[in-house]
Amino acid sequence: MLRAFLDGRVYGNQRGEDPPLVVALHGWQRRNSDFDAVLSSKNPAVGDPFHGEVIASLSLDLPGFGDSPPPVAAWGSAEYARELLTILEELPAAVVLLGHSFGGRVALHLAAMAPERVRGLVLTGVPLDASAPQPRRRPDPRYRAIRRAASLGLVPESWLERARQRYGSRDYREATGVMRQVLVATVQESYQALYPQILMPVELVWGENDTVAPLSIARAVVGDFRDARLTVVPGSGHLLPTESPDSLRHALAKWR
Repeated sequence: MLRAFLDGRVYGNQRGEDPPLVVALHGWQRRNSDFDAVLSSKNPAVGDPFHGEVIASLSLDLPGFGDSPPPVAAWGSAEYARELLTILEELPAAVVLLGHSFGGRVALHLAAMAPERVRGLVLTGVPLDASAPQPRRRPDPRYRAIRRAASLGLVPESWLERARQRYGSRDYREATGVMRQVLVATVQESYQALYPQILMPVELVWGENDTVAPLSIARAVVGDFRDARLTVVPGSGHLLPTESPDSLRHALAKWR
């Protein structure tokens, strides 16, 4: 059932009966329906810990995605978390946060902001920063040259935008308006200061072949949490909510 929250600033899908066990947050350029098979499995795998039942839950469209309008400013993941905090505070009981990719970044902030409202975290495909430095991909030198020329006023802004469309990532090309600014802000974030504040159990469930948030990151960061466990899903990639929903149902069963 589609519901409006925060006077229509956020929309989401409510499943099962109150109180919800899970609040699910999707990835960049995705929407809450990514979690359909996780939270309301129609064809449960053998050994499904929920026996094919719907998991009482809310899956939200983050501002700027799905049915939710974009934020009023270039938010980072902390601002997204502050926006959603009121929803958690109005729920009758603490919940498990299920975060995929960008949604996992927001979930980390929520867990640190309001630990009394979060029973646990299930994170998958989240671009976490590990203790060991990760290699950063440098922009194409042709793009850097055009960007430099634009900053000096040597070429018009239209040239720079064409270069962005040609050399930028797919996420960058597809983002427009304030959402492009949100993307730029969040890809530069660090989360290491949050890890010591995450006192509840953390389940990291990772696709073996994730190329967006490689498995090496999950393996490096698991020890930075007080209570965390890593489960690797063989043969799966970044979109675990749709590729292997049963693996996330098993992770959520810890709090059943």
